[in-house]
Amino acid sequence: MIRYRRPKQDDAVILSLIETELVPLSHMPQSVISQIRKEMPRRLGHGVTLVACPDYESDPLGFVHFMLHGDLLYIDMLAITPAAQRKRWGNMLMDRAERFALSRGCKRAKVAVDTGNTPGLTFYQKLDYSIARYLTQSYCYELEKQLS
Repeated sequence: MIRYRRPKQDDAVILSLIETELVPLSHMPQSVISQIRKEMPRRLGHGVTLVACPDYESDPLGFVHFMLHGDLLYIDMLAITPAAQRKRWGNMLMDRAERFALSRGCKRAKVAVDTGNTPGLTFYQKLDYSIARYLTQSYCYELEKQLS
């Protein structure tokens, strides 16, 4: 099931997923990553975080964090535990985020994928995202999709 984040129950798992699944893919300097770690609880408080879990009371198997800016859905982070990968949890999280955004007037979506994250790039391309540009300063591909 997909539900909204419950900070007291979910944040330890979410922060662990960020550390194990996202940070190793980043090309940012360690000093920047350390600053981001400090800001992460506040960052999760902005936007919307949905979690995937087997049932309502279970700990998350994964999460998506996103923000809406006018007609833009910006996917900030998505991570799934290794044991739950390739079981459609990411697809379900993205579907719910996109439907949420559509219901609030969004017409397009963006996500940044780190260079070297080939599985992430493939995942988003299968969801009809296409590479719009390469961001040299952050070593990321920016992908876009029209929502309908």
